[in-house]
Amino acid sequence: MKKYLAEMVGTMVLVLMGCGTAVSLACGVDVASVVGTAMAFGLSVVAMAYTIGGVSGCHINPAITLGVWLSKRMSGKDAVMYMLFQVIGAFIGSALLYLFVTQSGATFEGTTTGANTCSGTPVGGLIVEIVLTFIFVLVVLGTTDEKKGAGNFAGLAIGLSLILIHLVGIHYTGTSVNPARSIAPAVFQGGQALSELWVFIVGPFVGAILAALVWKVLGCECDKCNK
Repeated sequence: MKKYLAEMVGTMVLVLMGCGTAVSLACGVDVASVVGTAMAFGLSVVAMAYTIGGVSGCHINPAITLGVWLSKRMSGKDAVMYMLFQVIGAFIGSALLYLFVTQSGATFEGTTTGANTCSGTPVGGLIVEIVLTFIFVLVVLGTTDEKKGAGNFAGLAIGLSLILIHLVGIHYTGTSVNPARSIAPAVFQGGQALSELWVFIVGPFVGAILAALVWKVLGCECDKCNK
């Protein structure tokens, strides 16, 4: 049970700190807002990786959990429970942020992702989320591999990669690459955020599947693959 609770707490922190920074910086598209938001999400991952990594592995993202399960590093039961508690954690983080925002008289805008931000269409947003999640999950699978991974530096590499992904993706979709991070804020905001939510569920899961398939080839140690 501890590992499930760890995933809940980790995802709560990610959503509260990441989305909270977006709100604090007025969810703008200026350089300071983009860089600040990207740093917030990446540093949240780094912080949680070294806090709960030894307990649960610090997935705090259903897409990562899917990639890890497909890579046969965890059981199906654990994968389902991880995803459930990640979503619960995201709702707790969103609820806390909603409380902060409403008590200060600010708006909840900037917490959600948008398929039409600059990608033009939901399909454009879907492509962005697939590609960026593919890169992110591939980094996770590679850096956490028992034999080929980065060891204690994995958390840092993963967090830095998330910063890079946000620097690219915020302009197009607001960047999700994490279904839990999108589901909870969308429920609180409603409207267009809910109507476009499918993009930020389907995209990350497809990207995770592709990453697992690619890492299966790159991480293979059989004689045939090593030729």
